[in-house]
Amino acid sequence: MSNSGNPIPATLSDRLRKSLSFEPHTHTTNKPDFRELDLGSPVSPLAARPAASSSSSSSGSASGRTEKAATVSTGNNHSGELSVESSPAGGGSRRTSSVTSPVGNVLPAGNICPSGRPVKGMMAKSPKPEVLSLGTGNYGHGSIMRGGSGSKPGENVVSGALSSSNSRRLVTDPDELKRLGNERYKKGCFVEALGYYDRAIMVQPGNASLHCNRSAALMCLNRLSEAVKECEEAVRLDSGYVRAHHRLGSFLISLGHVENARKHLCYPGSQPDPNELKKLRTVEKHLNKCADLRRMRDWNGVLRESDAAIASGADACSPLFACKSEALLKLRQLDEANLNLLNVPKFEATSCSQTKFFGMLSEAYILFVRAQIDMALGRFEDATSSIEKSGQIDPRNVEVAYLLQNVRSVSRARARGNDLFKSERLTEACSAYGEGLRVDPLNPVLFCNRAACWFKLGQYEKSLEDCNQALVIHRNYTKALLRRAATFSKLDRWDESVKDYEILRRELPNNNDIAESLFHAQVALKKSRGEDVNNMKFGGEVEVVANLDQFKAAVASSGASVVLYKTLSDLQCKQIIPSFETLCSRYPSVSFLKVDLEESPEIANAENVRVVPTIKIYKKGLRVKEMVCPSPEVLESSLRHYTLNGPRLGYVNSILSFILAYFMILILIQIW
Repeated sequence: MSNSGNPIPATLSDRLRKSLSFEPHTHTTNKPDFRELDLGSPVSPLAARPAASSSSSSSGSASGRTEKAATVSTGNNHSGELSVESSPAGGGSRRTSSVTSPVGNVLPAGNICPSGRPVKGMMAKSPKPEVLSLGTGNYGHGSIMRGGSGSKPGENVVSGALSSSNSRRLVTDPDELKRLGNERYKKGCFVEALGYYDRAIMVQPGNASLHCNRSAALMCLNRLSEAVKECEEAVRLDSGYVRAHHRLGSFLISLGHVENARKHLCYPGSQPDPNELKKLRTVEKHLNKCADLRRMRDWNGVLRESDAAIASGADACSPLFACKSEALLKLRQLDEANLNLLNVPKFEATSCSQTKFFGMLSEAYILFVRAQIDMALGRFEDATSSIEKSGQIDPRNVEVAYLLQNVRSVSRARARGNDLFKSERLTEACSAYGEGLRVDPLNPVLFCNRAACWFKLGQYEKSLEDCNQALVIHRNYTKALLRRAATFSKLDRWDESVKDYEILRRELPNNNDIAESLFHAQVALKKSRGEDVNNMKFGGEVEVVANLDQFKAAVASSGASVVLYKTLSDLQCKQIIPSFETLCSRYPSVSFLKVDLEESPEIANAENVRVVPTIKIYKKGLRVKEMVCPSPEVLESSLRHYTLNGPRLGYVNSILSFILAYFMILILIQIW
């Protein structure tokens, strides 16, 4: 089974990812429910966290058809067509340069006398060179401009490039434009090549090979949906155009449209590419397995097969990304499901892309999955909007209709529960949230809201159970974690309360309410362990110790004391002080002291400090840990160990010592 945390294997170019990015509507995270809720602890409910941007990142797919150096077919029907089985030289670099026409001096084609000699007055006597230019009159391949600035005798500058005077030159012959486009394509200048093909198509829109060549340039620019449309147009103009059929089939494999892809790869009278045919069969196999496992609700299998299909070549298939998100949601990995759905490739629909996945049209299925994730994240209005749009796209689908009914039912239950909670009808509010959970048993918001009701009713065990359920579904649900920390404090389970508050403190380091709640929980934990917590107050600062008596009194308390030995001139001391002061604010129940060895040498001698910076941790006047030049990470790890686990370890050690002494006494009695 594939690991959902692993990155998606990529076979399209990185540039394809950017062009196929899914950009859903930006969602604004709903404000937390029950803003006025008292959790029964010194901390008020968390303010709404800033909404995570739902702008899509680029799709995690890469082109399996990185094109090699283009070759030019010499066929009668499609001369000058590009072959893109291999990548053009230049690897996608873009250049701007002048292109020299092979034609010599050009005479106006329409003004020649039957004798072949120019009409009198037709040509100027000036020997200056003739340069193709954007004149007001068009003659043959372009109007004639005498004495072009910066040009050399006998040189004609043609379209697509800038001359030294930055003026554009025009060529109107489609064959010449195709040739120039092919040259630029082979050099990796895809933007310039596309410009030539565009101009050639304007002159000759019914030329199938021009559209096919244009699709190759678009593919190299990672504009897959446009490339598909150009191939479709080439096939429409010339139904027997084999290269266009094969190229379109290759594109459709990436989009996951295996049936349409097979029609074009196996076009009658043509020999399909064995590699593309193998890719088609592999993608089809994984898609079929994915559909079967989804019907059986085997979500681990769905996750495995969707990853395999993407890795096999369907790396621009939006429904496959949505399918993976649906599996992650059902496996209670909500954050991963939401992030993956943001990476769904987006492209405009084409005539060959109206394919159904799992019985739904592609766009309807993506909205179907989006609605489920919005519901789990508490975005009820967005969920309703998404599933209604899905129903409009695919109105006859049973799954869509069923989910639409559920979304509306859960939204009503949640709104009714909120109203009852605000009216202090807490028991009825619990019942309303319960009705919603019977319809949607994987909704962490309803669990968290019901936990608030149990909390205010004093039923802390039930509140804890609902908080745990919410965190199992959405493990980074900050509001549920805060509510659980407060519930632990009501149950006098201070160790677990401290752990939850510490997680919240790391996530929201600037939230003073959480810092104060953590402080009070730490104080209560110390009291429960029988430690001395006299004269402790929230929000302490690093204390400067000036003499030995002050030092001994400061470290003699039963609580932990952390002492930094430093000098003003030492660079490492200056670097560690900011981290030391940050830890002071994060661990308000710990005493933080600093000693300047130059000003207090007697303390340095008494503690045998020879190197700075040195940090020592004391408990009840005894040194329990010494660190020389520690990193901030090592310092915090040691601090956590000795401030939270130290007393417990000391208690365990005391018990072990007692047991050992007991057995020693028994042995001595027997010997005696």
